[in-house]
Amino acid sequence: MPKEQMPKEQMSKRFLRYAVFGFGVVLLVVVAMGQTILDKAAEAFFLPTQMTRPAQYSVRTQRTAEMQTSDGTVLRADVHRPIGLEKTPTILIRIPFTDTLWNRVQSDSIARFWAARGYTVVVQGTRGRYRSGGTFYPLMHERADGIETLRWLVQQPWYDGRLAMWGGSAFGQTQWAISDQRNPGVPGVNVFFVQIASSRFQDVFHPGGAFALESALFWALQSHGDHDRDVDIEVLDRAANGLPVIEADNRAGTNIPFFDDWVREGPGSAYWDPIDGQDRAKNAAAPMLLLAGWYDPFLSSMLRDFDALTSSPASADSRLIIGPYGHAREIDWPGAPDKILYRRSSVEPTISWFDQQLGVGNAAQPMPRVRIFVLGANAWRDEAGWPLARTRFTPFYLQTDGALEPDGPSTPDAADRFRYDPLSPVPTRGGAMLGPRAGVVLQEPPSARGDVLSYISPPLQGPMEVTGPIKATLWVATDAPSTDFTAKLSFVTREGASYNLADGILRRNYVPGQRTEIEIDLGATSVALTAGMRLRLDISSSNHPRFDRNPNTGENVATATRTTVANQTILRSVDSPSRILLPVIPN
Repeated sequence: MPKEQMPKEQMSKRFLRYAVFGFGVVLLVVVAMGQTILDKAAEAFFLPTQMTRPAQYSVRTQRTAEMQTSDGTVLRADVHRPIGLEKTPTILIRIPFTDTLWNRVQSDSIARFWAARGYTVVVQGTRGRYRSGGTFYPLMHERADGIETLRWLVQQPWYDGRLAMWGGSAFGQTQWAISDQRNPGVPGVNVFFVQIASSRFQDVFHPGGAFALESALFWALQSHGDHDRDVDIEVLDRAANGLPVIEADNRAGTNIPFFDDWVREGPGSAYWDPIDGQDRAKNAAAPMLLLAGWYDPFLSSMLRDFDALTSSPASADSRLIIGPYGHAREIDWPGAPDKILYRRSSVEPTISWFDQQLGVGNAAQPMPRVRIFVLGANAWRDEAGWPLARTRFTPFYLQTDGALEPDGPSTPDAADRFRYDPLSPVPTRGGAMLGPRAGVVLQEPPSARGDVLSYISPPLQGPMEVTGPIKATLWVATDAPSTDFTAKLSFVTREGASYNLADGILRRNYVPGQRTEIEIDLGATSVALTAGMRLRLDISSSNHPRFDRNPNTGENVATATRTTVANQTILRSVDSPSRILLPVIPN
């Protein structure tokens, strides 16, 4: 049949066959050319280009090495070995990733990078993922399966008794799950490198007593079942905008049992015991390198982990890096010339850190205790500890006519008021959460909504650096038995554009009409501001869907469907001085 007479449907099918055939040919050519071309491609995107010793060995890969857990579940791993070495130190990665060509290219390239420098690398799929048996349920089985994996490792002929672990987010939790392991007969991990994950996932899901709705829902929609999938943001919004909160997954089209558990089980519930354990940071058996991001939801709890780690003899040699990242992604800082690639940053320190802690070769000099990226200055800086010893914690007080001043209030009985309607919440604009909407985002003008109180400082007379933890202390009153208060710190450019730095929420019960002093944890930041810029503090009662909405009724928020409007008061008088405490670093 001539081409011009061929039905369009048949033409489309023929084109698809040709495309698939062509892709297969290209793939075969790439495979035929060997792993080197893939390693070179990976080097351009996420492997270190400096700060590491050269490769010394060729690498052999064993696919799907198997072990069986005590309940009969088969866990499978890829093992990458340096050719010519009988016994080596080991890097273990336990990861819930999807078995796709691209994931294997990334995994193989990073593993070969380490193996070429003398490490055996084990990349194991967690239960229900990457060819491993069992049913996937995030976070829950990692302690038991992790300890059984350690028992399997010690039986391998190439294992020399030195063990490191690496990974972020859910496979950062696979490290935390066995970080305090000291069982007799089970080899311990000698050194960890944990990225964007803390020892207490319950604190990340329930910050300030609220529920981290967008983060939890994005994770659940992306990761339920035996493989990850893309998340439709319109579907996520439709799911998040309805009530009750616990049925958000159903509104997105599927029931996800672990999402329901995350909604239902607050901090302190026994549900979190197998996931978070008890004081794992305090009881960690080995040093950790923590890699955090200024716009990552795990930052606050990772900072608490670092304090606990460095206060304990077994893990006192731990280190901390905080970079310009969200959750496993770069941020778009206004005016910054280049992005700092997260994936590369998560691999770059590994060789020097593992070599030093495991005594491999001529180990590099010790890393600085703390390394931070100062936003605005767009530069890395090494520090001796966290918070910085030279910090001057400086209060800025809420004042009349929306002013934010370092001088305390002088007016008696001064207050500002707004109405919080759960059916018309303040929409989220950036912040520390999971998903593509996280990070630094242009904020709405101060007068855009009547339920947001904005307080703005005078223009700075000179440069000012704010680096460290941020807390807002507010005197409040409400007519609701239970409600939320939110705080968001932004910086304002000389042109008047506002960008978010840090935010937080507090959910609790109140005696209606009674003034109460509360403290909201906004996390932490590091930013260099220049003369003419200003600071802006927004106070409200919602930030949705970053956090779920408090219905103001006192009912269980997870299952509530009824809402009522709350009348909120922010006091800023002599005897009720509402303020934000900023960690100012002297020039």
